[in-house]
Amino acid sequence: MDTYRKIIFADSAGNSRAPMAAELLKECKIKFPIDVQARGIVVLFPEPLNQKAEAVLISNGITLENYMSSQLEEEDFAQDTLIIVMGNSDKQKVLDLFEHAIPENVQVLTELVGDELEIMDPYGGTLQAYGICYETLSKSVKKLAAILNNLIG
Repeated sequence: MDTYRKIIFADSAGNSRAPMAAELLKECKIKFPIDVQARGIVVLFPEPLNQKAEAVLISNGITLENYMSSQLEEEDFAQDTLIIVMGNSDKQKVLDLFEHAIPENVQVLTELVGDELEIMDPYGGTLQAYGICYETLSKSVKKLAAILNNLIG
């Protein structure tokens, strides 16, 4: 894996898994400066953070104020930018929708860190489903932080 200056987590609407993952990575100690953001793959209009995702973040000591989802854009794709999605269908959608997408820079989080299962979408589920999603994301993002830190020795 190359050294990246920016990591963008992307999920379907950009208002639950992606912002949770971005905040989790921001909580990790990365040995080099990296810009961490969250986007939606298809955002028809900006939405605030999902209330259940927000409740789970707050219960884990993370406050994300004034968050609004934003659309993944062609300008987001650059050689030094890693786009991390939650599943293979998201990866395929990104590669299909964005002509500037660099295939090797669009990765599924769990595949990137060697986990078996994709990050489930808790949308429409219970608060407990969002909690399970957070715990799964937390484990994978910590592995991602370790991989990033090992890139520079």
